[in-house]
Amino acid sequence: MTRVPGKQRKHDAARRTLAGAVLAALLGCATPTLASLPPPGPPAIVAQIDHGHFDAARAAIAQALAQPGLTPEAREALEFQRERMHRILLDFKLTADDAKARIRKQIPDLTDAEFARWDDAGLIEHMVIDGRTLYFNRAPSNLFLLSAEARDRRGAPPTSPPNGPNETLNDHHRAAFREALQSGKTGVLPMRVRVTQTLTVDPDAVPAGETLKAWIPYPRAIPGQQDDIELVASQPAGARVAPADTLQRTAYMEAPAKAGQPTVFKLTYELTLRAQYHPIDPAKVVPATITPELKPFVEPRPPHIVFTDDMRAFSRKVVGNEKNPYRIAQKLFAAVDRIPWAGAREYSTITNIGDYTLHAGHGDCGEQTLLLLTLLRMNGIPARWQSGWMFSDGTYDNIHDWGQVYFAPYGWVPVDVTFGQLEPKPGDDPRLRWFYLGGLDAYRIAFNDDYSRPFVPAKQFPRSETVDSQRGEVEWRGGNLYFDKWDYHFDWQFLHGRDNKK
Repeated sequence: MTRVPGKQRKHDAARRTLAGAVLAALLGCATPTLASLPPPGPPAIVAQIDHGHFDAARAAIAQALAQPGLTPEAREALEFQRERMHRILLDFKLTADDAKARIRKQIPDLTDAEFARWDDAGLIEHMVIDGRTLYFNRAPSNLFLLSAEARDRRGAPPTSPPNGPNETLNDHHRAAFREALQSGKTGVLPMRVRVTQTLTVDPDAVPAGETLKAWIPYPRAIPGQQDDIELVASQPAGARVAPADTLQRTAYMEAPAKAGQPTVFKLTYELTLRAQYHPIDPAKVVPATITPELKPFVEPRPPHIVFTDDMRAFSRKVVGNEKNPYRIAQKLFAAVDRIPWAGAREYSTITNIGDYTLHAGHGDCGEQTLLLLTLLRMNGIPARWQSGWMFSDGTYDNIHDWGQVYFAPYGWVPVDVTFGQLEPKPGDDPRLRWFYLGGLDAYRIAFNDDYSRPFVPAKQFPRSETVDSQRGEVEWRGGNLYFDKWDYHFDWQFLHGRDNKK
């Protein structure tokens, strides 16, 4: 994240100039929009918010909204930027004293000088909002993921969530690798799973009697990865499942709110999952012929996949003179893999996720994936998004994002840069190191084959998560219900075909 000067001055003249520029841009805006995917905000206001000038942005938004002649899209763009400030303030609630107090739970003798040094190095994420420094809620815990020095100073065990079982080389990877080579199939080790997803709206989140509308993510059929999808039950009954070709697939339900009671939406389904391994010979990989079908996946896609000057410079440094597409992908995969994982702010608050990840020096799975997609596309290698939920033989589960990359002549193969390179043990095939550049474990369900795509049926108000779709979405006639008004849960049961995995 770009660091912002501590002192921010307000200039009335500049604010008037900003409002005038915004209004001129908005009056000419007439493109139809889908309400659940907010249109791009006016660049001047977006920049004000990104730099923490919230008071100036609010004034410019209010002035622009008061003008006659605004298109519905223009009004929606302004209103969402106002909402984005609200969401940022929910993510950045900590003062410096709050952040220090949390860090001192693990480093009791933390000094102010240490805190300042780590803060100046960008290791304790913050924003300066209208002259007030506010820290990201997860910045204190993220510090121990980003700084070896902080970890060494820690006087208590780690408090961050454990890694998923498949982030370390295990027998499931070995079995998928072995079965793919022996059978000649790329989708192997099928297992049948029953899943229940629950979305629970807080009591009195909306007035009693109002209709709550919920969208719960639902799996897509993907050849060689997941199929035989069957809806078992829903609460309320009669869930409306989006068409199979919906890129961010959901099941839609409605229920009335009751005074003093939570409103529960529940979805149960079964599907067959497969691990994947594509045995790729790098010497056989050639530059892909960019057909009309592949063209969208080598192009920028603002706002989150943009070929900026900084992105090009980073790519040149990593790729060097390499020409082989697979070797280029390996270099980029390794470079992004070196960027440490850290808990992320809400995606809807970030203007350009790929660029943010490059400059922040950390990212979660979706942020790392969007950075890698940008770099691959920039090098003429088709790349696209995939995301959903991952789970385990035990109690571990989590939302997760990954992707796919196209290697000619092999076609589309999985890529999970967050799981990154595995560490083969003595006796392992060394190719297992790159399992996640062409392979995928079976312990995940894909809901999305793209990001920021509309739901069916469409939401009428901007989504809580404008990029991904894993937790669900809720709204009523009064507007969207943000994540602080409801909770979600994922449960699973293996029916058959589960392999032994250590």
